[in-house]
Amino acid sequence: MSREAISRRRALGLLGLGAATVTAGATGWAAGWGGQPTIAGLPAGASGQPLAAPTELTSRAGVLAVQLTAAAGVRLVGRDTMAWGFNGTSPGPTLRVRPGDLLRVRLVNRLDQPTNLHTHGLHVSPQGNGDNPFVHVEPGASFDYEIRIPIDHPAGTFWYHPHHHGTAADQLFGGLAGALLVDGGPALAQRERVLLVTDTTLAGDGSVAPVDVMTRVLGREGALVLVNGQHQPVIAAAPGATERWRVINGCTSRVLALRLEGHRLTQAALDGRFLPTPTLRESVVLAPGNRADLLVRPTAPGAYSLVSDAYPRGSVVGGGTMNGGAVTSSRAVLAILNVAGPAMTSPSLPLRLPAPVVPPDPISRERRLTFAMGMNMGGMGAGGMMSFTIDGRTFDTTRDDQTIPFGATEEWTVTNTSPMVHPFHLHVWPVHVVGDSTGTPPLATQQDVVLLPAHGWARVRIAFSDYPGRSVYHCHVLDHEDAGMMATAHVQN
Repeated sequence: MSREAISRRRALGLLGLGAATVTAGATGWAAGWGGQPTIAGLPAGASGQPLAAPTELTSRAGVLAVQLTAAAGVRLVGRDTMAWGFNGTSPGPTLRVRPGDLLRVRLVNRLDQPTNLHTHGLHVSPQGNGDNPFVHVEPGASFDYEIRIPIDHPAGTFWYHPHHHGTAADQLFGGLAGALLVDGGPALAQRERVLLVTDTTLAGDGSVAPVDVMTRVLGREGALVLVNGQHQPVIAAAPGATERWRVINGCTSRVLALRLEGHRLTQAALDGRFLPTPTLRESVVLAPGNRADLLVRPTAPGAYSLVSDAYPRGSVVGGGTMNGGAVTSSRAVLAILNVAGPAMTSPSLPLRLPAPVVPPDPISRERRLTFAMGMNMGGMGAGGMMSFTIDGRTFDTTRDDQTIPFGATEEWTVTNTSPMVHPFHLHVWPVHVVGDSTGTPPLATQQDVVLLPAHGWARVRIAFSDYPGRSVYHCHVLDHEDAGMMATAHVQN
């Protein structure tokens, strides 16, 4: 698989390429795949298959012990490809645990580059062989993770993906991701489904297409938008039956603006934490890394598209030959809901859900952080560099950027000075949004990815409880993280 990985030496910035018009990703396949007939750039019969659920691996007697082998060679959209996956599939198996369980994962690296594993959204230890982003698993090697799920951990929707600095975007774009569910909580539906949304671009030979430097600057978006590795799968449902869709935005850069034609969506949870009450929405926006638990109760037979509407991510403005251009997550049909059969009756939804509470006062400390991207050395048109920084610095694994007393409750104001949105993600310790520059009332729950508006800010309250240790916060446009928009947080006991 062709790669253009960003080394640590290049983490000071990305080379800019002059262009008058910019897009966030490739617009199609390089050629007909293997000489097969194509419809809209896809192999015949690739779209419209019944939604397939990833393999589920469930804990027994308080333990889930699994091996995840990262390697090339998976089946996508009904064809054999050289994309990457775990245990031969993309997405990888769904891991199901309960509060108090022990999760043991042997990660085997059959890639041609280093990797590791991040249990995104779990409130677990970042130390040793826990959710440690500093682990480095060389090609041909393996690493044994041992992650204790706390007994009071929220039941919800989480996920796992590689987090090796410099190659995280390539590996997620290549197909390495899977759902991680913590069971428990109220019964909300007669059926539940995982909908793990990813995107990628495949070359004519079925390999993952290489990504140029300008696309990395923008944050890559794939020509193929997939649900559980399928293109526009069909979800069969009965009229009146309530379904719980665990939607995971596993895209490298794409923002999902979810809408179900002919229906309003009922949101029950965000980022694995319940809302105080089931909430009706016309649409639900998920930044890269966000998850939403959506309750769908169709009433009339018919076919309805689950759509991600176009979402503006800002612009890139430069000098020289680059005049700037809008960056937009393109519209995509994710799946088709096919409602048919005898009508069913669903029980009423609960009026209240077990949402977490906002950490109370007093606040131990307030901090201000700045996410920025910019040009130096004469500007992009003059062969300069594009830098991606937090507080004016690119990532250094040896440096402690924030030192925090264990048990402290802090408020961080995270400002985005750039013309593009940046999803702020903090590992291990979930955050409560208490305000932002849009003036939108914050959701009364915790989350772990917060979409920072272009030239905007968000204020979050964080309880640094339960786990001391060292972890990271970063932009979840993983091309930007790989280029240096990441920093360390050291919670000291």
